[in-house]
Amino acid sequence: MTALLEIEHLTHYFGGLCAVSDFNLSLETGELVGIIGPNGAGKTTIFNLITGIYKASKGSIRLEGSQLIGLKPNFITGMGIARTFQNIRLFKDLTVLDNVRIAFYGQAQVSMFAALAGLPSNRREEERISDRAMDLLAIFKLDGLAGEYSKNLPYGQQRRLEIARALATQPKLLLLDEPAAGMNPNEIIQLMEFIRWIRKDFNLTIILIEHQMRLVMGICERLKVLDFGATIAEGLPVEIQNNPRVLEAYLGQGVE
Repeated sequence: MTALLEIEHLTHYFGGLCAVSDFNLSLETGELVGIIGPNGAGKTTIFNLITGIYKASKGSIRLEGSQLIGLKPNFITGMGIARTFQNIRLFKDLTVLDNVRIAFYGQAQVSMFAALAGLPSNRREEERISDRAMDLLAIFKLDGLAGEYSKNLPYGQQRRLEIARALATQPKLLLLDEPAAGMNPNEIIQLMEFIRWIRKDFNLTIILIEHQMRLVMGICERLKVLDFGATIAEGLPVEIQNNPRVLEAYLGQGVE
């Protein structure tokens, strides 16, 4: 059976610096896999390569057998990959509703002519998109804030909105880049349950980049550890947790 995502010998250079070296990952539908390592290890670069922001220097990235390298980010999104960012990237001066509506426009069922001419078919499509956006916001318990500017939301709600916007593109694969950044221990526990919930209810496969080891060890089924772009360990969380090199270099001896 073809893996959902197959990455082989992925390598990327920035000038003479090798940011990612011979990275390999096979991801089956429904898995939740974590990528960990210190700042500068190449984790976010891998996400940027998967989503087409960077074009890999070497290697292959295939989604359900289709090659992604060389495709533009919008095409990759349309094929079923969505992501969030370490630093939340909402449209700060747009409403909560409009942030999600924008994500639905990639699936709009109306011609450019109808949109420019303001035809009834365009108005019906606008209403359909607004209804779908409100339905999604309701699932995330953000519908009561639909008219608020996203910049006015508390941090945790901004993070939920960013994930809701990503899910509006109807992805098969969701890439989460440090979703727990800036969260306190109670918020991290809530985030763990939230990620489990969206994985199940939205039938998602997830790759998670994270520094919060409680989150990583609590929800990831297997892990890959990077150091200066190279994979130094991979396996089950308990195996990584007990790996002396990982404990010394990344997790620290006192990590719970």
